[in-house]
Amino acid sequence: MYDYADFDNHFVRNRTAQFRKQVERRVSGALTEDEFKPLRLMNGVYLQLHAYMLRVAIPYGTLDPNQMRQLAYLAEKFDKGYGHFTTRQNIQYNWPHLTDIPDMLDALADVRMHAIQTSGNTIRNVTADHFAGAAADEIEDPRPTAELIRQWSTDHPEFQFLPRKFKLAVTGSKEDRAVTKAHDVGIRIVERDGEVGYEIIVGGGLGRTPIIGQVLNDFLPREDLLPYLEAIVSVYNTLGRRDNKYKARIKITTMENGIEKIRDLVDEKFAQLRPQFSGVDQEHFARIKASFPNPELKSADTGAYDAAYATDPGFRSFADTNLSAHRDAEHAIVTISLKAHGDTPGDATAEQMRVMADLAERYGYDDIRISHEQNVILPHVHKGDLPAVYATLRAYGLATANAGLISDIIACPGMDYCALATARAIPVAQNIAERFDELKLEHDIGPIKLKISGCINACGHHHLGHIGILGLDRAGVENYQITLGGDGGADTVIGKRAGPGFSYDQIVPAIERILLAYLDLRDGPDETFLDAFRRLGEAPFKAALYPEDKSNAA
Repeated sequence: MYDYADFDNHFVRNRTAQFRKQVERRVSGALTEDEFKPLRLMNGVYLQLHAYMLRVAIPYGTLDPNQMRQLAYLAEKFDKGYGHFTTRQNIQYNWPHLTDIPDMLDALADVRMHAIQTSGNTIRNVTADHFAGAAADEIEDPRPTAELIRQWSTDHPEFQFLPRKFKLAVTGSKEDRAVTKAHDVGIRIVERDGEVGYEIIVGGGLGRTPIIGQVLNDFLPREDLLPYLEAIVSVYNTLGRRDNKYKARIKITTMENGIEKIRDLVDEKFAQLRPQFSGVDQEHFARIKASFPNPELKSADTGAYDAAYATDPGFRSFADTNLSAHRDAEHAIVTISLKAHGDTPGDATAEQMRVMADLAERYGYDDIRISHEQNVILPHVHKGDLPAVYATLRAYGLATANAGLISDIIACPGMDYCALATARAIPVAQNIAERFDELKLEHDIGPIKLKISGCINACGHHHLGHIGILGLDRAGVENYQITLGGDGGADTVIGKRAGPGFSYDQIVPAIERILLAYLDLRDGPDETFLDAFRRLGEAPFKAALYPEDKSNAA
């Protein structure tokens, strides 16, 4: 992974020292909260319902064991003993004291981490495929590209006060695990006639106006990436609306102006910018790529895996759900679920973080990833070591065999923490997970994506759930709308609202009715919920959801 140069270290240390003085001025009363707000947001500090919150960047979701241990230290020293991994591949601490945050930032700097640009109207943390460098279907590891973009965008003088926040994602695989079409700019590494380049997607996003991104350039040569991205953001910075924050994202700019006009303006700006890029960026990119070498994968007997799979039902269940194909047949990608039934999705205790760091150090080539689905990934584990990894995970409550199942729920913090939320999200996720664990149906139901947002800002990505849940406030009462048929993969689809919403007490039975109908309607165990929905349409599922409404009968 990328190792900080002297410049990086000095930059982060100087920012931390600057923020320490700003905090001192806030505490002394020299700064009002309104004056302090833009300063704290530049450093990842939010004021939530109950306390300040610090959001720490995990660039493209990659950590080493020492960084994970430092995150555990912060949770134990300055928070309540846990951290919350987010859909942006960040980690949030929900209970720090404001006066402790400069010390937290200093501790992060000790392990090459920071919280810069994790909030505010700027280019946010660049995300990437959490299987990067390990996936069997990968054209190229996207992390060097993401790191190049991170360095270009950090403290970029032109882009610190954009019309609205700006999010980029990069993938190097055909299967889009980075959800590139739901980002302001999505970057797909593609190959044409033996040359590797980029497909650039623009104008995607969720929130109150969910829009699927459109292809702006189907093949951009590698050396043109930074000037082309600079052209896109420059055009957006000029055209983007500042009169209405709800219409300020680039998705609205693209929709109002049309993709052709945006393309023409970007091409014009690119022609102006391209001569300014002399090739130094590509020389630097080569150095970045060299800092992401493939691990020297060992070759050894896999008999321990075969024996455990044949004799241990718990291990077999874990292997069937939480392991993914690695580019090397003797290795596997391990998903560590942070969704134990009844727990808060995405939360990990300090002890659990240390356990995962130890496992990565002993068995995982010092490599850890955070997925946008709020789980932790060990991307390279030899199959012969998997029984030992599983045994350790099980001892610390980390071996839940539910990756990709109904209890592997993406959920935002909702009203438990967030000042913007209009409904609870975490308890809904917990109740759904516990209910289907009671029914012992989740393995029978099979692969499904269920996502929950506690407000219209859609931080839980509910629009992209096979089943999505949006919590709203209706005259002071929580009301939960259900969407069906969404998908965040290569063929991104925005889910359709099923009909009237449900109360907090009704939402779990409503989800149960949908999934019992699916089990009854599917062609067989191999037909997933999404496949069945696409084959049958929404009518039979709406009929199950609203049995009193005869108009939904097929």
